[in-house]
Amino acid sequence: MKRLALALVLSAVLISTAACSSSGPSGDVALPGIWGSQDEGQPWLELSPDGTASGSDGCNRLMGEWTADGSEVTLAPVATTRMYCEGVDTWLSGIDRATVEGDTLRVFNQGDEEIGTLHRH
Repeated sequence: MKRLALALVLSAVLISTAACSSSGPSGDVALPGIWGSQDEGQPWLELSPDGTASGSDGCNRLMGEWTADGSEVTLAPVATTRMYCEGVDTWLSGIDRATVEGDTLRVFNQGDEEIGTLHRH
């Protein structure tokens, strides 16, 4: 019963946060679209115009929400599956924020370290 109550509270918080956030492109930076390659084992991230994000680190699925302030993209919360895939670098599952520079999305973790880049597809 406690888990159900916690799930309901978290859902309400996520819904209210999404309703208050400004998502989608900001300024002249075109953000929605697919970043990276959807080829098997490759990382990719889709930023949808409605403020939702989905993708894969090459092994695990990622899903969440995104907001933008100019060329700065913040992703929160991001949920991922946690499967083991031999030989796949799962760096994208550590995404916290990103910046856009032309057709390149520079990806940073919570420690503000650049962990990789994705190119517009």
